[in-house]
Amino acid sequence: MAGPAGEHWSSRFAFLMASVGFAVGLGNIWRFPYVTGENGGAAFVIIYLACAFGIGVPILMAELLIGRRGKGSPPNAMAVVAGETHRSRHWKVVGGMGLLAAYTIEIVYAGVVGWVLWYLYKAITTGFVGVDAQIAEATFNGVLADNVGMLFWTLVGLAITGYIIYSGVKDGIERAVRIMMPAMFLLLLGLATYNYFAGGFGEAIRWLFTPDFSKIGPATVLAAIGQAFFSIGVAMGGMMTYGSYLPRSISITQSVLIIVVADTLVALLAGLVIFPAVFNYGLNPAAGAGLIFQTLPVAFAQMPGGYGFSILFFIMLSVAGITSMVGLVESVNSWVEERFSISRHKSAMIVVGSIAVLSIISLMSYNVIGGVSMGGRNFNDIMDYFSNQILLPLGGLLIAVFAGWVITKEISADELGIKNGVGHQLWYFLIRFVVPPALLVIFVMGISE
Repeated sequence: MAGPAGEHWSSRFAFLMASVGFAVGLGNIWRFPYVTGENGGAAFVIIYLACAFGIGVPILMAELLIGRRGKGSPPNAMAVVAGETHRSRHWKVVGGMGLLAAYTIEIVYAGVVGWVLWYLYKAITTGFVGVDAQIAEATFNGVLADNVGMLFWTLVGLAITGYIIYSGVKDGIERAVRIMMPAMFLLLLGLATYNYFAGGFGEAIRWLFTPDFSKIGPATVLAAIGQAFFSIGVAMGGMMTYGSYLPRSISITQSVLIIVVADTLVALLAGLVIFPAVFNYGLNPAAGAGLIFQTLPVAFAQMPGGYGFSILFFIMLSVAGITSMVGLVESVNSWVEERFSISRHKSAMIVVGSIAVLSIISLMSYNVIGGVSMGGRNFNDIMDYFSNQILLPLGGLLIAVFAGWVITKEISADELGIKNGVGHQLWYFLIRFVVPPALLVIFVMGISE
């Protein structure tokens, strides 16, 4: 059993590395630890894990089983499975929503990965020596004002991503993630170990893991539901596409549990890399995306061995960014390859080339056309709202409905391979009665902002 053009994963390890790489993105690395610290530490982690296993695991299993059963790109996979159950093939529109979400996200995300690569270059060439808060802010503002520089590093990131996609599943994606993901894990462990001795580690531990149940309320639960859904990377077509390459011999259930646990551990470990430096040098842990590009360079400038630390840190971030881009682009690429019956080489160049062109608009939204808005939102804000507030929760909701109410129990039981009848009944209950209401809440909250 194989996906588009007969491609398939050669091992479960390769599939897991690619899936975890796709799930662990730049936002997850800085946002999850911060949200955890702000919402009760270990108390939030407990609620998050309940949401991850009650919402994230069932819908991720649904995406993978649809992809493997349909053996094609998300729209074609959903059409095939719908046809197998004698339902309308128009369900392929839901798969198309995932591709549109991935493509929309990638247009903006490619520019952010470009920033990371540019800062890696800055770390290598300057090590952020002598950088203080004012210099760090001026440096980042300089980056946002330099369209040529941003475009160059965006194209570098897209070129790396495009080469991996161009080379295929085994020779491209597998070969890359087999090297990049273990390297990222080792870098995280090494940097966290360094922080243990450098200072601020204890405060970071208390920030992340001291339970404060007084902070737990409806808003915290909503934050946990949203984090569980968005951090795992569902409803973007990537997991369904990766599922289409998944041989029958690999257990979907076991693999999903490993992916979700690994995704959570990486995010928490990233907190032990980022926040000790933040606390040790009296910086603001609530700096959001600016934490990476404005706050941490100040810490790098002050810490012993900051030059080496900064290089390794931005290598780790670059890996997280590139592996996420690979999953986003591959989902669209698989559909273009199928839809137009062209080679992977041609489809990769078309998809990556079009993203590169549209990313120019995204980059210019930080300066030249930043004042051009619609409903108070510029181009990047509109892309973010359309993908994250509309397409992802709505697409996830419809995938859950499809898996729970359209696909027969026999098909899902056969594809998931859950020998324990209780295990399948639990998944079936969650995907029908728990996941849809939760995603409906995320969708309503998102569009009402």
